[in-house]
Amino acid sequence: MPRMPANGGARDASPQPASHPKATPVSGWLILFLATACGLIVANLYYSQPLVGPISADLGLSPRAAGVIVTMTQVGYGIGLLLIVPLGDLFENRKLVISVIALGALAMLASGFAATPGLFLAAALFIGIGSVSVQILVPYAAHLASDENRGRVVGNVMSGLMFGIMLSRPVSSFLTELTNWRVIFFVSTGIMVVLMVAVRLVLPVSRPKTKPRYFELLGSMARLMITSRVLRRRALYQASLFATFSLFWTTVPLLLAGPDFNMSQAGIALFALAGAAGAIAAPIGGRMADRGWMRPATAIAMASVPIALMLTHLGTMGSLFSLVVLVAGAVMLDFGLTCNMVLGQRAIFSLGAAYRNRINGVYMATFFAAGAVGSAVGGWAYAHGGWMWATAIGMVFPALGLLYYLSEYLRPLEMPKAP
Repeated sequence: MPRMPANGGARDASPQPASHPKATPVSGWLILFLATACGLIVANLYYSQPLVGPISADLGLSPRAAGVIVTMTQVGYGIGLLLIVPLGDLFENRKLVISVIALGALAMLASGFAATPGLFLAAALFIGIGSVSVQILVPYAAHLASDENRGRVVGNVMSGLMFGIMLSRPVSSFLTELTNWRVIFFVSTGIMVVLMVAVRLVLPVSRPKTKPRYFELLGSMARLMITSRVLRRRALYQASLFATFSLFWTTVPLLLAGPDFNMSQAGIALFALAGAAGAIAAPIGGRMADRGWMRPATAIAMASVPIALMLTHLGTMGSLFSLVVLVAGAVMLDFGLTCNMVLGQRAIFSLGAAYRNRINGVYMATFFAAGAVGSAVGGWAYAHGGWMWATAIGMVFPALGLLYYLSEYLRPLEMPKAP
């Protein structure tokens, strides 16, 4: 693997492998398919998030351990990002995506049948691993795009991913209100089976030309993180936001179901549905990156997350006004996270086409590890100090990220040109 310059530039990067789909104008229907596939797959990670109460009660998990349900899924996702996503630079992408989706479908089925906490948490781990196929599809979309519109294409595909994340919560809440929490896992299993067939029929073959050994791939990921300042910074920026995102969406269902708001699963679903409006930031972020507005857009995206948490404390908890500002805070938080994610991917996908899957794996694994921490800490904080403790701790993560971002002005990043 070629050594990347310390500033993350692409001067020494390998040329785009000839066996990948050529960077030609991408049809709208293919972008729509990729966005839909990403949304359906990534939703598997989040169906359980608003259901931590019912699942814990049914399986016998204590309230303090409720956050572990989401944490196990994110830990599995992190493992998959590090160990499976790099295989996209080694094996034919379409077959790899289908195989990983199949693993996720089996794990979803096992979750639906789980009767003990141990079995459910083990299945949750493999749901996370089986969901990383989405992070093979995103670099695939970047390969399809030309240099000039890569941000737009990635942003549109990521909008599907973010809508999947944000709509998964209301969908699972509504189904649970009508039936029980297990139904969403059975429904998703069927969706994954249909999606495997669709991927096989729709996507063209994408076979990397180079054939590095597997352990060389893993070693190169560590070198990428060390040598690329762009990758390192963008991953840590997003990690600081994603920890708060996971903390917020793990604890807010507990707040809404508690004595202040006393909401049903349907009410929590409507709240999550309103928060999904933040997903519109994905295409906006992609276009801002294509126009060269990376630094101001990053500052705005990162600052919006702690401001969103502050908003949630306006008004008397349980009042209509406090619910309105809670929704506004959720939208702002999701907007900032989504925008910053797309800005980061636009930057890192310009570092080298030959190892985009590894770059994306490092990027995603870094901030999903932070998300697992955020979920676990959020559950603990809410159990001990309620919403005040949860949001106070949640503001620490983006505050540290902003301080790190401000240090960039001491040594500005030289953004790479797309290879």
